[in-house]
Amino acid sequence: MTFSTIAQAAEALAAGRTTSVALVEEALARIADPAGEGARAFIAVQADAARGAARAMDALRAAGRAASPWAGIPISIKDLYDQAGVVTRGGSVALDDAPAARATAPSVARLERAGFVVLGRTNMTEFAFSGLGVNPHYGTPRSPWDRATGRLPGGSSSGAAVATADGMGFAGLGSDTGGSCRIPAALCGIVGWKPTARRVPLTGTLPLSFTLDSLGPLARSVACCALLDSLMAGEEAWQPAPVPPVAGLRLGVLQGYVTEGWDATVAATFERALSRLSAAGARIERLEVPELAEIPAAMSKANFAASEAWAWHRDLVARKAAAYDPRILARIRRGEAMTAADYIELTQARARIIAAIAPRTAAFDAVVMPTCPLVPPALSEVEEEAEYGRINLLLLRNPTVANFLDRCAISLPCHAAGEAPVGFMLMGETMGDARLLAVARAVEAALA
Repeated sequence: MTFSTIAQAAEALAAGRTTSVALVEEALARIADPAGEGARAFIAVQADAARGAARAMDALRAAGRAASPWAGIPISIKDLYDQAGVVTRGGSVALDDAPAARATAPSVARLERAGFVVLGRTNMTEFAFSGLGVNPHYGTPRSPWDRATGRLPGGSSSGAAVATADGMGFAGLGSDTGGSCRIPAALCGIVGWKPTARRVPLTGTLPLSFTLDSLGPLARSVACCALLDSLMAGEEAWQPAPVPPVAGLRLGVLQGYVTEGWDATVAATFERALSRLSAAGARIERLEVPELAEIPAAMSKANFAASEAWAWHRDLVARKAAAYDPRILARIRRGEAMTAADYIELTQARARIIAAIAPRTAAFDAVVMPTCPLVPPALSEVEEEAEYGRINLLLLRNPTVANFLDRCAISLPCHAAGEAPVGFMLMGETMGDARLLAVARAVEAALA
């Protein structure tokens, strides 16, 4: 028996129509299926631990002692979250000989306290430094769409997206520095959530950018993401905000900077979604935000990811450079040439751009745009270095806006069944997470 969402699984558990053991075994069977993507979606499958946890959750539920309604539901975690006794590799082989983590990341531990069962650690772009999802060490999992061709899953949370889309757990924990939850969600046809960065503690996670890193889930509904986000943020008494009616929602459609390079499928699918929302009563307004075009100039001499990654990686690079994917190593090494003055100028420019854009978007319930301007490219398209870089920058461009502006954002699918996946991204205000999730649930229902 298959359940799409966490709420559906929780209802079936409460009614006795399924067990945690059954849910875990179904997920493990999908991971192990040689015809599927499990071998590439997961770096480590923790089958014995997951089965033991599932049996424990079933026993607790039978005794009336279940930790939460969600106890026993299987999920996965990206290979940059610490688990006590496990080496955190970050999708790399450069950390194979690193010591095991002493403690589990708080964001994971909070979910385990609620009874969620961790199936294992999902694949990712090495050290989270690309939006494509390519990993030469562990293989590249393929997007669910057009598997015969073999298409990019998006990154860096590639395995989390593919696993969730293919039923290998009900959700996957990812991270988002410039779109790493939302890009793979868009390319795999699921929902990806990026909270305001400060809401979920980064403790116990391998960093890319201390400034931009955000921890969020990928799942099959907005409600699933909202639940997991609340627990990861420590809001144990959380209640979802009321879902507003679509009629009357004011949605600002970003123009200019984020509109270049759309392929025809993305453009048509996104405009169709806007038409459906307008027909449901949403107020669709084209929104000019000229300051967005200043972002590339602000990052011309320095960027947070490269400079902060270099600060973390430089000692490891000195010892293990040959173990890195050369394309990732080149991106990290760019930080070596960035000066303290460059970095300070960037932080000042960011503050100025944030302040200038805030009043332009304050009156909208959400700002919207396509998550990515492309449908999933074929893996073969990024074999050449020039195309790897060009397509990577295109996929990152729109999602990075929310990270740079220190805001929350979500990608949800807006294509019809059988069509190429297209993500519809909504961006909220800084710390406006609860409101944006409620708006996203309304939009999700209207587009269903």
